[in-house]
Order: sequence, then C-alpha cells, then structure tokens
Amino acid sequence: MTPFRLTSLAHGGGCGCKLAPSVLQKMLKNQPEYGPFEHLLVGTETSDDAAVYELDDGTCVIATTDFFMPMVDDPVTFGQIAATNAISDVYAMGGKPIMSLAILGMPVDKIDPAIVGEILKGGRQKAAEAGIAVAGGHSIDNPEPVYGLAVIGICKKSEIKLNARAHAGDKLVLMKGIGVGVYSHAFKTGKLSDEAYQEMIASMTLLNKIGTELGNNPDVHALTDVTGFGVLGHSLEMAQGSNVEIAINYSKIPFLKQAEALAKDGCFTGASRRNWDSYGEHIVLPENYPDYKRFLLTDPQTSGGLLVSISPEKAQSLVAYGKSQGYPLSTIIGEARNGTPKVVIEE
Repeated sequence: MTPFRLTSLAHGGGCGCKLAPSVLQKMLKNQPEYGPFEHLLVGTETSDDAAVYELDDGTCVIATTDFFMPMVDDPVTFGQIAATNAISDVYAMGGKPIMSLAILGMPVDKIDPAIVGEILKGGRQKAAEAGIAVAGGHSIDNPEPVYGLAVIGICKKSEIKLNARAHAGDKLVLMKGIGVGVYSHAFKTGKLSDEAYQEMIASMTLLNKIGTELGNNPDVHALTDVTGFGVLGHSLEMAQGSNVEIAINYSKIPFLKQAEALAKDGCFTGASRRNWDSYGEHIVLPENYPDYKRFLLTDPQTSGGLLVSISPEKAQSLVAYGKSQGYPLSTIIGEARNGTPKVVIEE
C-alpha cells in the first residue's frame, strides 16, 4: 500500500506559498486609508512582521497571523513547523508571545480526521514550548490542507523592534541557516538525504525565542525574520525602511550543509524566481553571477532565522551568545551603509 503523503494534497508548501512581493504590492496599492488610529504604533506603513497597538498603561499588544500548506508529510512535524513560523513574528518584533488561536483548513473528504488531530497536536507542542496556549481558533473545509496560528504578544513601547531602524555602520547578524526552500524542493523530488531532512526539520522547528531578549537590547536597532522573500528580500525591506544600503557577503552566509550542492543541481523553488522578478532591480550582484547563487539568496525560508541589525562593536558578542543559546549557525553576514536603499552582494 502506498503511504499517504500530506504534501500530495498541496500545490506548494511552507513560506514558498507566499505571494510574490510585487503581487502583494499591487493588491495593497490604492487601498482606502482610515484613521489615524492614535494607539496603533505599527501597521502597514512598513513591511514589519506584526502589528503593534499601545494600551493606556504603556504595554504594547503585538498581533500577527501566519499559515501555509504542508512542506513535509508527517502531520505532527507540519504542525510544529507552522506554529514555530507563526510565533516567530512576535519574536521578530522583540516581543513575548502570550497566547494563540489556530487557523485550520482541511479537505475533509480526502484526509482522516485523526491526521488533522496530529497536525493540531504538533502545533500545540510548539506553542507549549513557547509558553503559550492554543486557546481556540477557526476551521473550514478547504480544497488543500492549511494550518497556522494567529499569535498575540506583548512588550513595552521602548522594546519594540522594527525592520526600519537599521543604522549606517551596523553589522547584520543572521541567526539560522539558509536553504530550507532548496531542501523542500529536493524532498518533494526524492533527492534529499535523511541527514539533510533532519537538518531541515531542526531548523524549521527551532523557536526564535532569543528575539524577546533582543527587544531589551538597546544595541539592536532593527530586527526581522527571514521567511518567504529570502535573505535578499527581507534585507531589502530593512534597507528601504531604514534608508540605508545593505551589503551582504555571500561567503559569510550560513547555508545548510547540502544547500549549495542541491542548488547547483537545479533544486530551487518557483518562489525563488518570483522573488527575484519582484525585487531584482534593487539588488547589485557581481558580474556574471551564477544563477544558483542568486536563487539561494532568494530562497524562501519557512520558519527562518532572525536578521539583526546591531551596533558593530556588539555584533561578535551577539554571535557568541546566539551559539550558546542553541543557534549554532549565528553569523555576521554583512553591514548597513550610507547610500541609496538597495542590497549589494559581495563575495
């Protein structure tokens, strides 16, 4: 009997399902504006990871939602990945998650309810690891399996971290490896080794808990997480929001062990191409740059790592602390500079 494959029910998976930045911009263009809302500190004005609302006592509420289709076949693992990814948006604002709600869409005529229960179980496991409950949610009958969380967090106003406050001279620290999209494509096509699969799962289920501590760190000027738009796309959002040029050293990027070899073999996602088509005009590459490197830089990360813009004299200590806290691939990958908002790739 052929084993049931959860991924067979979805046309895409993970953050590779995200709409391309250019498509999203067209959809949001010319939307009517309402307000202003005095207590809404972070909305859609910047490309930040979550909304932030200030309460009367100075406490800030952080609200976000994230959901996608499966990129793995094990239902518990899918639930864990989706929950880890959704909670990350609160960490990426420097906040502390306090509760969540489940978002669930399942093709009820194609999938056993027991399997759906395993997905929910995985989500609850990761929520519990983050110290929060899945306190409810909403479910629908849907042609493809979809799962995620709406997450609420809190922080003080002084601890909010935006992606739009990088300073010229800051170093950029990346806390997780790049290559999840490449690995996901290799998994679907049967090219991913068992060792690489375990490496991929370990990365996608690693909570970005350190983000709450970074909210208390005055040397951290800007913060985001690297997800569906790739390290290039999220670096560009930081550059444009902060009005700086960002330089990234390709040789310093911490790739997953087999990512470059698989990319050379053609294992990259359609989202990589869509990402490049959306924002490539704002990227400066070395002459005759290999396609596989370009697609690694645009590789969509599911539950990717935090990208931290930090004072240069504190960057190396953050790398060391990150490694001590369970982020072994923490690395300085570049810097922010005075200049036109763009991303420059150096070797």
